[in-house]
Amino acid sequence: MTTKMEENAAAPATATDEQPKATKKASRAPQRAHVAPKKGKSGKKATSTKKAPKTPKGQKKPAVRDGSKTERILDLLKRKDGATLAEIMKATDWQPHSVRGFISGTLGKKMGLTVASVKGEDGERRYSIKD
Repeated sequence: MTTKMEENAAAPATATDEQPKATKKASRAPQRAHVAPKKGKSGKKATSTKKAPKTPKGQKKPAVRDGSKTERILDLLKRKDGATLAEIMKATDWQPHSVRGFISGTLGKKMGLTVASVKGEDGERRYSIKD
């Protein structure tokens, strides 16, 4: 009598017993690092915005609209004694840094006016336009 083991060992191996080999490997991309991608350089360079033309000294001053804060400030500065910072602040409802910036930027640079600043004996600074 033969046992089942002997029969299995004695019988030749058939094709159904073996597993078929895979012909292709599974396609999968390699893992990448968990970081943001590098930014490329921009092809275009930033351009500055167009600025208002400045009036060179000695030319006609630009017109100012009636009733504007610029007109009010110019009227104060054209007085004989000029105007103090507090007077200009009261006329425009601006803060001190805004008044000083306006005098420097708009009146001095854009409009080309010469604004004189004199500190009085009382310690208060007075601004006036020199023609």
